[in-house]
Amino acid sequence: MNKLVLNSESLSNVLENKTISREEIIQIYENSEKNPSELFSTAQMLREKFKKRAVTFSKKAFFNIVNLCKDTCSYCTYKAEPGEEKISLMSKQEIKQLLILAKKYRCVEALFVTGEHPEHRYQEARDWLKTNGFKSTAEYLIHSSELAVEMGLFPHTNAGNLNKEDLKELQKSNVSMGIMLENISERLTKKGMPHYLAASKKPKARLEVLEHAGELRIPMTTGILVGIGETPIEIIDSILAIRKLQEKYGNIQEVIVQNFQPKPDTVMNNFPSANENYFKIVVALARIIMPKMNIQIPPNLSPNSYHSFLTVGINDWGGISPLTPDYVNPEFSWPEIKKLEQNSKNAGFELKCRFPVYPEFFSYVGKELRDKMKVIEDEEGLVRQEYWQ
Repeated sequence: MNKLVLNSESLSNVLENKTISREEIIQIYENSEKNPSELFSTAQMLREKFKKRAVTFSKKAFFNIVNLCKDTCSYCTYKAEPGEEKISLMSKQEIKQLLILAKKYRCVEALFVTGEHPEHRYQEARDWLKTNGFKSTAEYLIHSSELAVEMGLFPHTNAGNLNKEDLKELQKSNVSMGIMLENISERLTKKGMPHYLAASKKPKARLEVLEHAGELRIPMTTGILVGIGETPIEIIDSILAIRKLQEKYGNIQEVIVQNFQPKPDTVMNNFPSANENYFKIVVALARIIMPKMNIQIPPNLSPNSYHSFLTVGINDWGGISPLTPDYVNPEFSWPEIKKLEQNSKNAGFELKCRFPVYPEFFSYVGKELRDKMKVIEDEEGLVRQEYWQ
């Protein structure tokens, strides 16, 4: 039997709710390099089967709490060094002011982002924490999350490799949390590779955080980074690692498939951005590997073509802010929500606003948080249209 027939059989098996093997996925990828149309159409059918004709987003404010970071990634422009103009050390008052503004703009999500344990490396971070009355970044995040809830916003924290106790404390005030796996490959942590000086990006460390979140039943967002020098096999193995976690714990609510874009003033500034056809194949593979998963791409990182990804399996745009920039990718502005809505509509999809936690994971959220969500919730478990528009 030739490879193309095997490819068609494997894709048909996915449509019949059968789990396909690593070997079948590799074969599908290899066949799709020349002609991805069958893969794309299968991914689209799966998305429509499980997610219908809606595409969601979360209306957010991005809180760049502290961008000092003990790690160094070859492609990262988020991290600041002491004395740099872009350094962010938000005070309690600044956080409160932004929460007030976020509420005025009818944001739903308060996205709290920090560098990786900055107090472990920088005296400036320790002084900042002490000034604000805290011993650790995690303590500050707990305080900020509680304040956000009081003001009617819903926190989603992405602060790197938090320990299990910190995750457990943040769970009380965060409706969901996130950490990017990025890639399962140990090769990418070797000398000369993008994660060489980033101990927190070692696959074992990232998987441990996701394991702890699974044990605690925290709705988690994770994902992969595409185009940083990985091989297609490493991409497939990374998605399979996420699938394995989902089969074990069932708490992964969303997979981000993010395309690398080179940034000035980084080691990888001359590295080419992810090839769009390759990127689309990866997105479609994510859908066939995890047919029921919520899968998103960041629309600001594909500004001229993001709507075309609706034909290869995605069902979510992630967080979009009408108020704050994407501090991780500052050179790429968020699309205007009205424009996003129109482009989604032109592609045949209805844009809907969600909470930072998807409806199918509401049972993981504590009663106090759920009661506050219900104030702006519609019958589908999404945000009432008149609230976010």
